[in-house]
Amino acid sequence: MVEWIITDGLTDYATALATMETRVDAIARGTADEAIWLLEHPPLYTAGTSAKPADLIAPDRFPVHDARRGGEYTYHGPGQRVAYVMLDVGRRGRDVRKFVHDLEAWIIATLATFNVRGEVRDGRVGVWVQRPDKPLQANGHPAEDKIAALGIRLRKWVSFHGLSINVDPDLSHFDGIVPCGISDHGVTSLVDLGLPVTMTDLDIALRQTFAGTMP
Repeated sequence: MVEWIITDGLTDYATALATMETRVDAIARGTADEAIWLLEHPPLYTAGTSAKPADLIAPDRFPVHDARRGGEYTYHGPGQRVAYVMLDVGRRGRDVRKFVHDLEAWIIATLATFNVRGEVRDGRVGVWVQRPDKPLQANGHPAEDKIAALGIRLRKWVSFHGLSINVDPDLSHFDGIVPCGISDHGVTSLVDLGLPVTMTDLDIALRQTFAGTMP
């Protein structure tokens, strides 16, 4: 049984982290159901366990939080849907690699409901879209922009943190970091791609595609 929680407005990051940790401990003890928590944060940067100081270009622009999740620097802010996944990975086979693959598949299936083809790339975290409307890369391949980020942590085989999908954030806010340590590709959103998608539209799609991708 997975509880779906949607929080309106902007949720303080430290409050969200404390709430997640409490829920994860309860799931591990068997006293709470698994949960997917959908929310938005005020503008902030988070540093994962692999974050490099040089990738924080504008340290005074927004608050910077130690996320204690995998990955590097990530931006969160209004217009971006954050999905915190508090799921029992132990019950799902204790295969962390497969769990991350399933999260990627969930994002890709969700984007597909809006006719957006999301793709993953070896050596690059997150989900990407090709941009044929932009100049080719130096290697002659189509330009690619990141539309979703991913980073999790496990405690007693229960996951927390999760993923974020750009609906209509201020894309200039990503300029203060090297997102996920990758400097030779851009960042996009559903609205930037020309799609009039709302946060509610995305939430519905996330819920519809969850069962088929997150067994």
